[in-house]
Amino acid sequence: MKPLAKTNCTWSPELAYVVGLIATDGNMSSDGRHITFTSKDLELATLFKKYLNHEGKIGRKSRGGGGEKKYFVVQLGDVIFYKFLLSIGLTPKKSKTMGKLEIPQKYFYDFFRGCIDGDGSVGSFMHPESKLPQFKTRLVSASKLFLEWIRSLTIKDGIKGFITTSDGLHTLVFAKRDSTKLLNLVYYAGFPPSLGRKYLQAACLLQSKK
Repeated sequence: MKPLAKTNCTWSPELAYVVGLIATDGNMSSDGRHITFTSKDLELATLFKKYLNHEGKIGRKSRGGGGEKKYFVVQLGDVIFYKFLLSIGLTPKKSKTMGKLEIPQKYFYDFFRGCIDGDGSVGSFMHPESKLPQFKTRLVSASKLFLEWIRSLTIKDGIKGFITTSDGLHTLVFAKRDSTKLLNLVYYAGFPPSLGRKYLQAACLLQSKK
């Protein structure tokens, strides 16, 4: 693998966003060096690579080792960045054990935008009983503790979500009113580029941005 230019571990909107991507769709190897990010979205893999100043190529892979290679993969080897991720609370095999992360309050919603782009969804859903469309923002995780931590921070801003559990996965859900408050903090004026399709899904709830 081509050597990586040293990652800048100084907090910024871009770094917080990348940490959100790693927290949801990333993997830290047990070798103490390698971090891998996998996504169906080429745009997301490209942003991940760009924000980390990574010079390596974007690879392709299939799920489970067979079939069509639908996923884009970025792998980097950076001991300093790996130790930085450990210092803020990320670990190898984190999916079910992840909890509170040390994210500066100033960059929390940049981090949350990365989480949404990784394992979240934004948009209208049909209510199973009333059959009426409802707008919701959702974030899925195998760790309930992680979602409870995120929920505790949004509550401080008057944004209330609730957590549901099904088949071993937990989902943090924000209904329309709280989604409106949340998404206007996530997609603030001048936010760094993120996954375009999710921004477009959120656009109907956003106030005019200069």
